[in-house]
Amino acid sequence: MLIGICSDSHDHIDHTRKAVHFFKEKKVDRVIHAGDYCSPFIVPIFEGLNLHGIFGNNDGDKYLLMKKFDAIGATLHGDFLSFENDGVKVAAYHGTHAGITRSLELSGEYDLVISGHTHEPRLDTVENTLSVNPGSVNGFDGDPMAAIFDTLTRKVQFKELV
Repeated sequence: MLIGICSDSHDHIDHTRKAVHFFKEKKVDRVIHAGDYCSPFIVPIFEGLNLHGIFGNNDGDKYLLMKKFDAIGATLHGDFLSFENDGVKVAAYHGTHAGITRSLELSGEYDLVISGHTHEPRLDTVENTLSVNPGSVNGFDGDPMAAIFDTLTRKVQFKELV
């Protein structure tokens, strides 16, 4: 399974469209957005993808975000998401509190922990857990970024959205 990973779109329509194009081009099976959409108008850009998201610390109108997710057949999971596919246990948390992210990485419960928040792409192995921050779709502090994780090879591909 190919999982598209993005975070921190912060209302940037053009970069969000580039991320969606990248995910569609790579034929990802699922997209995880790790929060900070900011305004609900950004959500419909993801239509046609199997989108699963969580809230970030800058997501204001949570009710309207949930309605926009529902309108495109996507799922908004609240502050935390976990699932298993191809024997890979995945957790997603925005990363607002670094101690929570670190606890997920060290828990031994997950093979992959997805976070955002810092706007910096990061790929680390913490004990037996792969930890991925795709960077910011918006491009804060650098190039706009997204990533793909392959559950079969357990490899991550980062993509600059320029």
